[in-house]
Amino acid sequence: MAAKPSVIKPIISKTYCSSSQAVLAVRRRPHVINGGGFVVTDCSQKVAFRVDGCGILGTKDEMILRDGDGDALLLIRRKGAMVEALSIYRKWKGYTLDYEGLQDQLVFCLKEPNSCLARTHAIRISTKARQNKDWDFEINGYFPDKDCSIVDSKGNTMAQIGVKKELMASKDLYHVVVTPGMDHAFVIGVITILDYIYGESTRC
Repeated sequence: MAAKPSVIKPIISKTYCSSSQAVLAVRRRPHVINGGGFVVTDCSQKVAFRVDGCGILGTKDEMILRDGDGDALLLIRRKGAMVEALSIYRKWKGYTLDYEGLQDQLVFCLKEPNSCLARTHAIRISTKARQNKDWDFEINGYFPDKDCSIVDSKGNTMAQIGVKKELMASKDLYHVVVTPGMDHAFVIGVITILDYIYGESTRC
């Protein structure tokens, strides 16, 4: 029986979707500057993405996802803290950038539970493609332990974040296994926000 073809799920672009499973390595940039971000490489050690944290951009609650050539793909920023003070969630939004590097289209929104008001709520992500539902993906597990996954609303794992046994002692390197058809740029965009939420390489 022939294998069922993978369903391509472009969220940022089909350019970043693959018909086969992908394993990406995430490495924190050298500790020269707080909030420097991280670099993502593929199985051939080629740089696939770069993330500039707030230490490089000089703006709190803001990061940029770039492709392997350094071109900006996504601007990620958090909604104003004053507006969110009484909200159940803190909202992060990911926008594509136009040819001048300016904010263009909203592609996804991540809702981070406000620790004071919604301790038991999951981190959930909605995309512009959602139809008659509040969310498309959620985070299972605990990111600081590098033992978590991005699952869709049906419970299917889209990406798994983990650490190889031989690298357990290192906090600066981990891997991401992306399901066939899933948008790699979107996955790294979500990881960028998780990294910031938990005070890791992108946060000043």
